[in-house]
Amino acid sequence: MAIHLTVNAIPVAQSRPRFTRQGKFVKTYDPPKSKAYKKLVRQEVLKQYHDEPIAKGNPLILQVTFYRSIQKSLSKAEHERRLKGDILPFIKPDIDNYFKAVTDALTGVIWADDNQITDVKMSKRYSDNPRTEILVWKIEEGAKK
Repeated sequence: MAIHLTVNAIPVAQSRPRFTRQGKFVKTYDPPKSKAYKKLVRQEVLKQYHDEPIAKGNPLILQVTFYRSIQKSLSKAEHERRLKGDILPFIKPDIDNYFKAVTDALTGVIWADDNQITDVKMSKRYSDNPRTEILVWKIEEGAKK
């Protein structure tokens, strides 16, 4: 049985870490936009998922679809083509950066550690309702060979 989650917000890609010097030390931090998005993802998912995180030792399959906004400057015909999926968003940001933001945000909420994810299907699509849809399956022992 899959866990189905929806984050109703414009997807934000994980940015590169930022660095600041504090005396002799260098501190790494998440850029504010990435940090705020991860916090929002956690909050949205905690409203939908009330169980304990899936324990370490349980491999997971993940399917994630990122729905981006359609540019407002397009014609109605072009808008419809994007809604139907005739034109896909093969533009920045990269899909793996979207994925990283979501998996980091859900560590400790849905799964104990994101290294439990062994299989992934990701998609980037256009929509008038920007969001992220996440499906998680726990692989039962011996079910996948």
